[in-house]
Amino acid sequence: MAVVSRCSRAATAATTANATTAPTFAYLIRSLSPFSSSSSTFYPQNDLNNRNKPAVLGTLKRESKGRNVQWVFLGCPGVGKGTYASRLSNLLGVPHISTGDLVRDELASSGPLSSQLKEIVTQGKLVSDEIIIDLLSKRLEAGEAKGESGFILDGFPRTVRQAEILEGVTDIDLVINLKLREEALLAKCLGRRICSECGGNYNVACIDIKAENGRPGMYMAPLPPPPQCASKLITRPDDTEEVVKQRLRIYQAMTRPVEDFYRSRGKLLEFDLPGGIPESWPKLLCALNLEDREDKQSAAA
Repeated sequence: MAVVSRCSRAATAATTANATTAPTFAYLIRSLSPFSSSSSTFYPQNDLNNRNKPAVLGTLKRESKGRNVQWVFLGCPGVGKGTYASRLSNLLGVPHISTGDLVRDELASSGPLSSQLKEIVTQGKLVSDEIIIDLLSKRLEAGEAKGESGFILDGFPRTVRQAEILEGVTDIDLVINLKLREEALLAKCLGRRICSECGGNYNVACIDIKAENGRPGMYMAPLPPPPQCASKLITRPDDTEEVVKQRLRIYQAMTRPVEDFYRSRGKLLEFDLPGGIPESWPKLLCALNLEDREDKQSAAA
């Protein structure tokens, strides 16, 4: 297949640039024509009508008529990439692909990688490029077989090498980099809970940071489970303070260069979360030039 050859060449090119060994992998992603954009930072508490958003946003409605968006979410572990990527997935009608979920699914499956992944995850380390690419390859092949088009990636790429491989096989339209104050991020990670029965994600932390030294305050309400899930909540094994802090240190060292990679290509939109979902969601939509009519109708009701 031609796509197999293209993917292999991309992986080889990235390997040559980084002097490492890359796997050969095959999956189908539609090749799109690139269009220009400019990098920017969006501070919702300061400017709801920020005029320095990536130019790609101005072409979103025109481009989306011909095909679906191909976006990436970046951000520290626990910042909320999955929450906002999932909401945008539903709004835009494209699949939300979380590599974190792919890893957890593999762990639960007791497959050939499960024991290796268990050790990596419990120690708070980043999963290797080879494993992530293998899991993502299988997910994209399955989606292609079902007729999926476009995607919102969450948790990939996490290294420059991964970004280079991805760039070699497809065009990424926009990279949304979510940011959250570290004290809020730590509390949010430690408050995460999962329903052992339905897999729903909730958070028991009530984050209330007072304004101080010119910094605005921040309030993030808990996300409690419905009554049927309340007695079935479990904590992820990697959501301990030691492991969370280790993940943040690794992120700073390894994943920050990915931000620079996309910033240099004019595709990075940096978004500072001002609070919880009620405060952040409408402002994120504003930054993306999008509108959630259902959300507005719910608020009006």
